[in-house]
This record gives sequence, C-alpha cells and structure tokens, in this order.
Amino acid sequence: MKGSRIHGIVRELRNENIDVINYSNNLSVYVGRALSPAKISSLNINEETKTIEIYLKPDQISLAIGKGGQNIKLASKLIGYEIEVFRDVEFEEDDVDLMEFADEIELWILEEFKKIGCDTAKSVLELSREELIHRTDLEEETVDEVIRILQSEFE
Repeated sequence: MKGSRIHGIVRELRNENIDVINYSNNLSVYVGRALSPAKISSLNINEETKTIEIYLKPDQISLAIGKGGQNIKLASKLIGYEIEVFRDVEFEEDDVDLMEFADEIELWILEEFKKIGCDTAKSVLELSREELIHRTDLEEETVDEVIRILQSEFE
C-alpha cells in the first residue's frame, strides 16, 4: 500500500533512509538489486573465496560505491561476499566524469572546476596548472593535488 508500513518505520528512525531490496536466489540478480541504482556491466562470482568482481561503466562507479564507501559495504554485508569494483575495460580509455572522484576530492572543489566548464578529468588536464589556478581561484596546492589524482586515473 504505497509503502505505508515502511513510512512508519522511517518516522520512528527519525527519517533515516531505508532501501528495500527484493531477495533472489540468483546471486547475480541479488547483487544487481543490492547495488541499485548502479547498473552492472558484468560480474564474476568466486564461490571458493566468497568474492564477487563487478565491472561498471565509469559513470556508474560512484553510484555503486556510495559516499564514503557505504553502498558497497552494505551490499557486501547483505550478500555475504566481498565485492570488488572494477572499471569496465572497454571504457578504460574514455574520459571520466569529475564526480567519479568525489571519494578522493572534496565536492566543493569539483564544483569549482565545473563552474569553469571542466566536468571531465580530461577537460581539467587539458588546461595548464596556471590557467586552472587563475580560473578557479583555488590554492596552488589544491590544484596540484587534483592534477595528481586525475593523472593517476590515466596511468
């Protein structure tokens, strides 16, 4: 009935978010539901080591991992397997959205780059260090660290 039973629980937990995941005996389907809304490209299940390797398109990685790694940790506990995230190899040389780096670079810094029209890693790396410092009004050390993080993505 439109989630009326869940709404009562949410109110009792002072509006804490709750995700309801339908159980499936098919482990692949269950993993996909646990990591929703991220869309998994492919996965490998190793029953012996209780690990699952999931392959995602670059724009899906941050959705699967979640803020501070919360989504992936919760999904691992729910399923009972260690989940390892990998970038889908066919997208390896493609550009990467800046928001994919939200776990390594503070959001307000990423927003500064977006304000100047740089919304992908390569668009930031195409500009000189001096140009980035001038256009974003960020400190030199901050720009250097961002460049280092973005360059490591393509090495």
